[in-house]
Amino acid sequence: MLKIKNLHASVDGKEILKGINLDIKAGEIHAIMGPNGSGKSTLASVISGKEEYEMTEGEIILHDEEISEMEADERAHKGVFLSFQYPVEIPGVSVTNFMKTAINESRKARGLEDMPAKDMLKLIREKSELLEIDRKFLSRSLNEGFSGGEKKRNEIFQMAMLEPKLAILDETDSGLDIDALKIVANGVNKLRSKDNAVIVITHYQRLLDYIVPDYVHVLLNGKIVKSGTKELAYELEEKGYDWIKKEAVH
Repeated sequence: MLKIKNLHASVDGKEILKGINLDIKAGEIHAIMGPNGSGKSTLASVISGKEEYEMTEGEIILHDEEISEMEADERAHKGVFLSFQYPVEIPGVSVTNFMKTAINESRKARGLEDMPAKDMLKLIREKSELLEIDRKFLSRSLNEGFSGGEKKRNEIFQMAMLEPKLAILDETDSGLDIDALKIVANGVNKLRSKDNAVIVITHYQRLLDYIVPDYVHVLLNGKIVKSGTKELAYELEEKGYDWIKKEAVH
C-alpha cells in the first residue's frame, strides 16, 4: 500500500531524514519509535505533505501512485490522514459541522456530490456509538476547551468518519492519562481493517500495549536502524536507546 524508497528530507536547509525505506501493506500496523529529534514527526509530516518540509530525494508511493509532488489536501483526498500532536481549536465551528465539511470536500475532490443529510447523520451516529462519544460532545466547538483526552478522541472520530487508507498517528499518546490512552487505542483497533494501514509514531512502549503493531522500526538520526516485532518495543523500554546507538555505530 505504502512504499517509501530512499527518502531524504530537510527543514530550513537542514537534512533530517537521511534515506528512509519502508514498505507497509494493507491491514498492517507499523510503529515508529526513536528518541526526541530522531526524525519521527518529520517522517509523518513528509508523508502527509506538509509544505515546510522539503523532500530532497526518494519516492513516496501510495497504491502504486507517486504522491510526493502532491499537495497535502490532495494526499488527504487519496486517503492519507495525519493526527496531530497538538490539534488546533476552531471556535464557533462544531465537531459535527467540521466533519460534514471535511467529508463533502473529500467527496467533491473525487467527483461525487455532497453526502445526503440523512446518510451523514446515520454515519455520525454509527461512528460516535462505535467510539462511545457523547452526543453533546459533537455539538461543541472544535477542540475549544477540550481536555487532552477529548482532543484525541475527536481526532479518532475524524479518522472514523473519513475512513482513510493510511492513518498516521503522530505521538497521539503525548500527555494522555491511561484512560484517554485506552480510548484512543480502542478507537484505532475498532477501525483497523484489511483495507487500511496505520503508522503509530510514539516515544513510549505503553501505547503499544493497547495498539499491537505488526512491526516496530527504530529511527535514529534520520535513518531506520532496526526493525522487528512488538518484542523490540519491550526491549527499548527496558534498555533505552543507547544500546541501539552503540549497535548502529558498530
